[in-house]
Amino acid sequence: MPNITYSVSNDIEWYDASTGETVVYNLGDIAWVLACTALVWIMIPGVGFFYSGLLRRKNALSMIYFSMVALAVVSFQWFFWGYSLAFSDGASAFIGDLKYFALKGVLDQPSMGSTRIPALVFCVYQLMFAAITPMLALGGFAERCRLGPVAVFVFVWSTLVYDPIACWTWNAAGWSFVMGGLDFAGGTPVHISSGTAALAISIYLGKRSGYGTERLAYKPHNTSYVVLGTVFLWFGWFGFNGGSALSANLRAAQACIVTNLAASVGGLTWMLWDYRLEGKWSVVAFCSGAVSGLVAITPASGFVGAPAAVAFGVVAGTACNFATQLKFLLHYDECLDVFASHGIGGIVGNIMTALFAQASVAAFDGFSEIPGGWFDHHYIQLGYQLADSTAGFAYSFVMTTLILWIFHFIPFLRLRTTEQAEVLGMDDHDMGEFAYDYIGLDAEHGFPLFLEWMTMIWVNSPMTISVLMPNMASLRNVAFFPLSLAPLPTTNWARVLVGARDPISVFLQRRPALARAAKKFAHRSVVFFSICFWFL
Repeated sequence: MPNITYSVSNDIEWYDASTGETVVYNLGDIAWVLACTALVWIMIPGVGFFYSGLLRRKNALSMIYFSMVALAVVSFQWFFWGYSLAFSDGASAFIGDLKYFALKGVLDQPSMGSTRIPALVFCVYQLMFAAITPMLALGGFAERCRLGPVAVFVFVWSTLVYDPIACWTWNAAGWSFVMGGLDFAGGTPVHISSGTAALAISIYLGKRSGYGTERLAYKPHNTSYVVLGTVFLWFGWFGFNGGSALSANLRAAQACIVTNLAASVGGLTWMLWDYRLEGKWSVVAFCSGAVSGLVAITPASGFVGAPAAVAFGVVAGTACNFATQLKFLLHYDECLDVFASHGIGGIVGNIMTALFAQASVAAFDGFSEIPGGWFDHHYIQLGYQLADSTAGFAYSFVMTTLILWIFHFIPFLRLRTTEQAEVLGMDDHDMGEFAYDYIGLDAEHGFPLFLEWMTMIWVNSPMTISVLMPNMASLRNVAFFPLSLAPLPTTNWARVLVGARDPISVFLQRRPALARAAKKFAHRSVVFFSICFWFL
């Protein structure tokens, strides 16, 4: 039975029978942390939509699928032993024990993070951090991964990589915590570990089919998804950083202020850097910069003031923007730039925390005491932050590579898919489902497929199209080229051109010169047929 009572003032009082002490939980703090839990939850599909919009249409659904799988698998892993490995009070300097296996005993006792909330509330809040971290890392698998083994990878990676890093960073017995490392909301456990894992994944799996050719010179297929994902992330980050105060107080408010400011400045900085190259005000650039600013401010959000947040945004937007060129310098294929945004962004945030952390800001909650950073003349803090960042980077890279290497020798756990599956797309090949009812094949394959047959289907109204197209799209070998879904001026008919994926497409794909000729022929044919049918 829980040893709790509700006081007249609506606080919760917990009685420790072994010591005779009474701890008071504040209902306002509990409500704040639970609300922030929901905010962080929405970030997980936000990552899925953000990644999905940046990819090609034929792989768009797989990233949204990854977000749901990561949440489900880590929820079970956290219940099974993840929470105990990270936050048991009998932990070593590196990892916890199994005292709280299957959440046994995790209920009403004070949490490790704060005595103002019970352990159960702290547990579910930290679960969201554990779930979003592997989802960030899964960006390294984009467009070349078998979807089935991903669930097993997430479980193993969370156990061997995330839990130990979370333990040494936030557990009172962890070596970084004892040393004096400052990480308010997850610079190392969340961002450096996931960004480095994505780097290891992309290097180990190798380049995608068609790397270095026109086929992969594509732009994000759905900018709206990128914006939607950014909105979810930005919105949820108020709970990510603000909730890490584990109390509804001024420190939480300060964390929210610097979070929003760093994201805003980071987005503007990245967009300006890209404008100098293309002369365009890119919304994708703004979204990428906003995320980089959010990443960098994460470890510092409870330690720095608003002026410092501006510096975080400028430096993160600049550093992460230029870090996207590392994949060309080092010749690895990481199309979502997870390492540039999260790995480099996390390192930048950790280092800048050492410079700008202030004891006065940390004391906003009324009880936290830190020696501060360079602003407070605590110069050794930079060494602590570098040690923590280096350890997180090295450990995540080595362990992720080791996991991938072991999976390679287990046939049903091999993660790299076939070239044929890459060409077809992960959505169709592994899921048999699509993010959209129809897709533009020109954007997906670099040239229009050489159609074995073409036919024109006439339907009486747009309503017929809304019924016909989803049904036909379920066929594995059918793709659609919408010419016009609006009724003709003189009739109430609409037109849809239907083509088939055929073996000739594969033949052309391996012969670029012939493919270019086929592309020109197909383009002219489509224009010709469009004009002809327009006048019918």
